[in-house]
Amino acid sequence: MVEETRPKALLVMDRGTFHDQFDGPRLDRLGQLVQLAEPLWTDSLADPAVASVLGGVEILLTSWGAPRLDAGVLARMPRLRAVFHCAGTVRPLASDALWERRIVVSTAADANAIPVAEFTFATIILAGKRAQVLANDAREFRGSNAYGGLRGEVGNVGRTIGVVGYSRIGRRVVELLRHLTDVRVLVADPYADPAEVAAAGATLLPLAELIPQVDILSLHAPELPGTRHMIGAAELAALPENATLINTARGSLVDTAALEDACRDGRITAILDVTDPEPLPATSVLYELPNVVLTPHIAGSLGTETRRMSTLALDELERYLNNEPLAFQVRAEDLELIA
Repeated sequence: MVEETRPKALLVMDRGTFHDQFDGPRLDRLGQLVQLAEPLWTDSLADPAVASVLGGVEILLTSWGAPRLDAGVLARMPRLRAVFHCAGTVRPLASDALWERRIVVSTAADANAIPVAEFTFATIILAGKRAQVLANDAREFRGSNAYGGLRGEVGNVGRTIGVVGYSRIGRRVVELLRHLTDVRVLVADPYADPAEVAAAGATLLPLAELIPQVDILSLHAPELPGTRHMIGAAELAALPENATLINTARGSLVDTAALEDACRDGRITAILDVTDPEPLPATSVLYELPNVVLTPHIAGSLGTETRRMSTLALDELERYLNNEPLAFQVRAEDLELIA
C-alpha cells in the first residue's frame, strides 16, 4: 500500500459558516489537495470528537467562529504548519504563540474586500441622490413626492468624495469611483504613496485638509489603537453642511457620542453598517434620527459571497503545497497596520 503523503487538514469554524463556505465543489477540491480529518469540520478544538486527530493535523482552514489559537490550543497540534483563514481579519484567532511557532498564516481578506467595496460604491451613489434619507421620509410624507429630505444640493455631479484609508477596500472603492464622471476623489492615509493614489485618479491629503472639502466621507481605515475615534467631534464639526458620513469599516473609528450630537440637528447624514458598540444600545438616539441609516454589518461577504473567500483560501493552499510564494500571507508585523 502506498503511504499517504498529503498533509492532514481540519476545518474550524461555526456550523453556519461551514455550510455556507464549503459546498460540494469546494469540499471536492479540498479533498484532492489534502487528507481530510475525520470529522473534517469542528466549531471547537476542545471538542472530544476531534481530540484524537489534532496530533496529526498539519493544516487548519479557519473562518468565522474559529477559536483563538493560543499556546494551549497549539500544544495539542504539534504538527500544525499552516493556517488558511477563509475570512477577513486574523486578529481574533492570532496569538503570540502562533508566530513563535512560525506557523504560516494566510487570509482571504482580499476576497472579502470585494463585496465591502461594492456595497460602499453603491451607498456612495445613493447618498449623492440622498436616497437613503428620502426613503425614510417616504413614511412621513405619505401620498406626496415633496419629501422633506430634499435639502442642500442633490446629485452625483460635482461631488467631492473622501476616502479615509487606502486599504485593500479603500483602493477598490477608489477604483470603482472612476466609473463616475465629474467627481473628485480625495484620499487620507499617512502610509499611502501619493504617486500610487494619483495613478488611481485621486489626490492624497492629510485628514484635516480633506474633511472640510468633502460631500461624502467614506471610512476604510483598520481598527488600531491609533485609529480609535479618528472621527470625533472636531472632525464631524469640520464636515460641510449636508455632508454624508459612511462607515463600512469598524465602528470604533467614530466617536459614537460625538456622532449622536452631530446628527441631532440634521446638519449631516450618517450611513452606518458598523457601530461602536455593535449593536448600539436600544436607547441610542441614532435609531430615531431620520438622517441616520443603520444596516446590520452586511457590507462584507454574505451567503454565496463567502464561497469566494473559500476559493481564495484553496488557491493559497495549493500554492503552499506546491512550494510557491503565497499571495496573501500575514506576518506578525503586518498586524501593526492592517485590519
